[in-house]
Amino acid sequence: MGMITIDCADPRGLAEFWTAALGTTVAQDYEGEFLVLAPPEGGLPLGLQRVPEPRAGKNRVHVDFGGDDRAAEVKRLVELGAKEVAEHEVPGLAWTVLTDPEGNEFCVSGGEH
Repeated sequence: MGMITIDCADPRGLAEFWTAALGTTVAQDYEGEFLVLAPPEGGLPLGLQRVPEPRAGKNRVHVDFGGDDRAAEVKRLVELGAKEVAEHEVPGLAWTVLTDPEGNEFCVSGGEH
């Protein structure tokens, strides 16, 4: 796999959230229509692509964050502009669903919340 791309209304605006969330920078900017964020350590590049229609329904693909301290990571992402949506747990796995500033869902899994 070479990259994950998120459709959005404002790639440059959304890049502010995702570069902070991932601890990375914008590597390429194609006139604000498509941005490529440098891959975070151990990860893939993230593309932000302008589309004319608003997001409708649940994402079919999403980004997952992991770590030992899920509560701290969720707090950090909310402080950057994410919104907490739900928490889920199955035997051996717990995760928190959040949305980025444009409503795209992503998750944080790991450690107890």
